Amino acid sequence: MLSALIWNFLRLAAYLTVLFVLVSFIINLLQQLIPYHKLEQYLFSKNPVLGALVALIFAFLTPFCSCSTVPLVVNMLQKKIRFSIVMIFLFTSPVLDPTILTLMAVLLGWKVAAVFTFTTSVLGVIIGFGLERFGFQRYIKSVIMSGFHGEPKNEGRLDPAAAFRTTWTLMRTVYPYLIIGAVIGSGIKELVPTEWITAYFGGEQWWLIPAAAIVGIPLYIRLSTMIPISQIMIAKGMALGPVMALMISSAGASLPEVAMLGAIFRKELVAAFVVSVITMATLSGTIFYLI
Repeated sequence: MLSALIWNFLRLAAYLTVLFVLVSFIINLLQQLIPYHKLEQYLFSKNPVLGALVALIFAFLTPFCSCSTVPLVVNMLQKKIRFSIVMIFLFTSPVLDPTILTLMAVLLGWKVAAVFTFTTSVLGVIIGFGLERFGFQRYIKSVIMSGFHGEPKNEGRLDPAAAFRTTWTLMRTVYPYLIIGAVIGSGIKELVPTEWITAYFGGEQWWLIPAAAIVGIPLYIRLSTMIPISQIMIAKGMALGPVMALMISSAGASLPEVAMLGAIFRKELVAAFVVSVITMATLSGTIFYLI
């Protein structure tokens, strides 16, 4: 059993490594052609649809985890960008990572990745405008942040060396979580009986989805870690709805992020943020359950 576990891990890790490096390099190279400064101007647009669309584009182009999103959110608030637009970015940036979405499409299927992208984007926009509609912008604290520069370099021209350096940075920051996921996924495949997963997590019980959404918050499992784990869990019979709910809630919010948000948001807005992430995860999981 140990040899099978090691072999499965090495095979999965090698596959994920090649895929991660290739996809990351290509995406980082193409991102150099994107006019970030021009896009940022549209974040100030009075047209809410245009502002929301650009916020989603920024979320897709900035591969940040939930914690590293917070400094950019502070920067956006200081620039007086509309509250709803900032919140859309806050909700969607941790879950709309082009590299991870590509891995999701390869490992779980392009339909799963497409539905995941669509549901999280739409729900992020609805929640962002909803919080503004109910006046939660009044719960923002006055925070000053200096020394932050979020604009990418080499904008407008291809620089393979710069793309490689960015890929190497991702290898040191994001890639370890992918390997952790491969370790856990290999362990689940070899050590956890399929019948046990099917019996407890593969049924039609509606409560599995909100339960997974709530459990995901304190776990702080990055999306890159959840991808290989979810592939194994689904293959062993776990329902897709709870898997997606767990994936979104664990990536969309975490206890460290909530603590950081407490420095810029009052407790009412922090609570609304946590409830919103759980709601987004639950609704997304339910959509996967229904289809």
